[in-house]
Amino acid sequence: MLLLGALMALAAAQILMRNLLESGLPWADPLLRLTVLWLALAGALAATREDKHIRIDLLSRFLSERAAAWTHRFTAAFAAVVCALLCWHAGRLAWLEYLDGTRVPPGVPAWAAELVIPLGFGLMALRFALRALVPQVSAEGT
Repeated sequence: MLLLGALMALAAAQILMRNLLESGLPWADPLLRLTVLWLALAGALAATREDKHIRIDLLSRFLSERAAAWTHRFTAAFAAVVCALLCWHAGRLAWLEYLDGTRVPPGVPAWAAELVIPLGFGLMALRFALRALVPQVSAEGT
């Protein structure tokens, strides 16, 4: 919540400075982009933790409960593979940024700021893989 508040305040300050003073903070835009990235991945992690992520779930409405459970496990396995691939390639991106020595304002190494991408997708891949391997208990059964 603190990060979101800081994001909103910095964005508002940047807009006001540009429109009223015809100036701005040169480091604010890259920092805002990184903050949005961190917040988006934190939200995605929370959604996968609670199993409340976006899904296209038309088929399970027409399947039996058992078939729907297997479909859910299959789609979780597929999502785990996609997230694992994203984790791998995001890790490669962070490694290349490390080798290049790129920095983002205000002087933070780009690889450190981007580590949230492979970490976030890696954790989501793990959560989806566990959901695919371990049968879920229905809400009525608890």
